[in-house]
Amino acid sequence: MTKKLELYKCSICGNLIEVVLEGEGELVCCGEIMEQLTSDNHSGSPEAHKPIIESFEDKKTVRIGQTPHPMTKEHHIEFIEVISPDEKYVKRKYLNPEEEAILEFECTCKSGFSAREICNLHGLWEN
Repeated sequence: MTKKLELYKCSICGNLIEVVLEGEGELVCCGEIMEQLTSDNHSGSPEAHKPIIESFEDKKTVRIGQTPHPMTKEHHIEFIEVISPDEKYVKRKYLNPEEEAILEFECTCKSGFSAREICNLHGLWEN
């Protein structure tokens, strides 16, 4: 059974999907069961990958890493995503190499939202 907002990746072609609505069964791509991504098992330094949330009144910023993450064609953040505590609101920003790994948004929420990102080499990282 899949759960809302889980991420799955095809080990053959690299397709990445996010579950919008929960359902029974397995997710399959290229004839193989897709692998669920978790932030529990990856390489890479946390200093360059962990999402950092900054808040000033209604303006929120998510930066990737205490030290700036590389943003080259070979090594970059593919997207940053924030999710409200009740999982009703999701904001995602897709990034290109050479672009700063940052997501800025406005929200009247006080706190509690989570942030995650996908590094093309080191996988899923969450705060």
